[in-house]
Amino acid sequence: MNLNKLLFSLLILVIVAIAACKPSDKKAKLEWEVNDVSWLTNYLPETTENKVLWLDYEGAIHGFTAPSARQTDNGLFNFEFTVKNTSDKAQRYYYKVYYQNETYKNPELGSNSNKIHPYAHENFYGSWEDSLTGFKPIGEIGSGEEKTIHDGFRIVGNPRNEEMYFFEGKNDRWKRNPRVGSYSSLLIVVTDEDLKRIPDYIQFIGKQSSLGFISPYYYFLFGEGKELTNTFVAKYDDIINLKATPDLGKGVFVEEYNFRDNPDFKKYFDCRCGNDAKIFEEATVTQFVHYVDPSSKFNNIPVIVDVVGEGYSKEEYNWNRAFCKKEELIGTTPQTAKYPCRSIVSDSVNKKIIIKNPATTYGEWRKENVGIITRHGFTYGKITVKAKLTELLNEDNVWNGLTNAIWMIYQGGTGQEKGWNLRRPCKKKGYMATYWGGRNDKRVERVGYSEIDFEILKTVPYCPANEFPPVYAEHNANQKRPADWNIDFPEDVKQRDHEIAVCCTNWDMACQSPDKFASGCNEISYQGKTFWWHRWEDVYRAVTEKYFIADDEVFGGDYYYFQIDWQPDKIIWRIGPEKNKLFVVGYVDESISMIPNNQMLLIVTQEFHNTQWWPGSPYLQENIPFPKNDIFGEIFEITIE
Repeated sequence: MNLNKLLFSLLILVIVAIAACKPSDKKAKLEWEVNDVSWLTNYLPETTENKVLWLDYEGAIHGFTAPSARQTDNGLFNFEFTVKNTSDKAQRYYYKVYYQNETYKNPELGSNSNKIHPYAHENFYGSWEDSLTGFKPIGEIGSGEEKTIHDGFRIVGNPRNEEMYFFEGKNDRWKRNPRVGSYSSLLIVVTDEDLKRIPDYIQFIGKQSSLGFISPYYYFLFGEGKELTNTFVAKYDDIINLKATPDLGKGVFVEEYNFRDNPDFKKYFDCRCGNDAKIFEEATVTQFVHYVDPSSKFNNIPVIVDVVGEGYSKEEYNWNRAFCKKEELIGTTPQTAKYPCRSIVSDSVNKKIIIKNPATTYGEWRKENVGIITRHGFTYGKITVKAKLTELLNEDNVWNGLTNAIWMIYQGGTGQEKGWNLRRPCKKKGYMATYWGGRNDKRVERVGYSEIDFEILKTVPYCPANEFPPVYAEHNANQKRPADWNIDFPEDVKQRDHEIAVCCTNWDMACQSPDKFASGCNEISYQGKTFWWHRWEDVYRAVTEKYFIADDEVFGGDYYYFQIDWQPDKIIWRIGPEKNKLFVVGYVDESISMIPNNQMLLIVTQEFHNTQWWPGSPYLQENIPFPKNDIFGEIFEITIE
């Protein structure tokens, strides 16, 4: 071995030796210890099954807190830890606790980089309820001494105390409610020296950097805070799991503005339905009043029949379609309730909601929509509804004209002009400005409108399709020749005669930011299944998928489950006979459609659609009779988790 090679080998050995002596983590450098960390010491034993806390709906119309004043002795989650000074001199220490929802978050890191994820600031994280409180002093600890800290925190809405969620000087925490799901905590303990190096926008989470809000989880685990040499940082996963289930027996609140055209709208108020102070505080749902689009007007046959109960055959449908005279047809649109509380009941004994589409009579001619909307908004979650909604087809598989819908819509409310519930910016072409504005509507960077739907009705596939829409033979009004007017459906439609369409829709307001944004019929795969998604044109505001299933399977039993699994980057629609037997019927992700990130409410309705919205449908709304009897639906349970 020559001299150069020998020197090189010795150099390598020295580098390896130095590296071997270097501490493997920051804790090895600390001249103090953090020990005996315990979370939720006043709640429940830290077992897997006992880490769940169901959100308390008492007073939650003003915002959820976890825990509530009724769930722990002090309305806080207590925690404790011990700091021991192992150095040869006295030192002062400070601490801070952060919490974050882990189930429904964006990653702290962007893809393929060490930079912060562009949506990390949207994550639900918090610290002390007063965001002006930074690191709390532990005090001075002498050499070899230790001190145990006992403190508490709670999870609240608007944890950064952002001004956009205030209205008339009041912090409306309900405008950014805590998310359901699993939470972690981040414990930080520092000395005087490192505390001075932590920027204000991390010490005080309500403050912003030049780039906006910065996640403290990113800062300490991946960013500049990771380089602090005299700071204890530890993340604790799964400290608590929040879930929610509204009590459907607590009454129905009535929003007065929905009935402002009727001075006598309180006529049917009672102790379970109205707008007094008690119901305002306690009710978890309100009566939903549809927006009726003028384009939904149709001319209906002047016939009243119990389509499902008494039966109404295809032959009768074809007869009325062919021989009802134009001058006899009833020009109408779907109606909404004139008087609240008549078509909806909150059952306090069985804790369920009963809705009904009221029967009509000659001269009234009403096809009236009915439904409920929840009053407490959430961002993300598995929203599961257990319900017995009306059957849609009768024994001859004739449709009753109703659409059973389980859907979500953006939450409005006071201070909306401040943009407190807008979706994140659309960076490519912008969103269509309004829900109703048509194909020539202007585009804007941000909108509030968001909607995620189950719409279940009688229609046909439009994706995939060899021929669309189905070609239906024209009838001739010749009563003496039944073959001229009693015309059968095309063969491909008859194959699905007993089935209904479970339509899964995400209203992305035509934002073209997704990499695979497109119109027409397109494929997407999830868990080995292929789904066909459809958008009519580039300016169309939604993508829709369809799943076909027998009407009797979904609505013929005592109940059925419907789930919208709404995550930051995807939406999964599931249905099933039991909650543990759900199966996927729809899927979209951020590659094809902009996923909403604002706060939304849940709606359950039985509604009369204009069938023109569903081209190719075998039955037209105008040729289906008005309902002879009340048509009922029951909602047994809603869970958000």
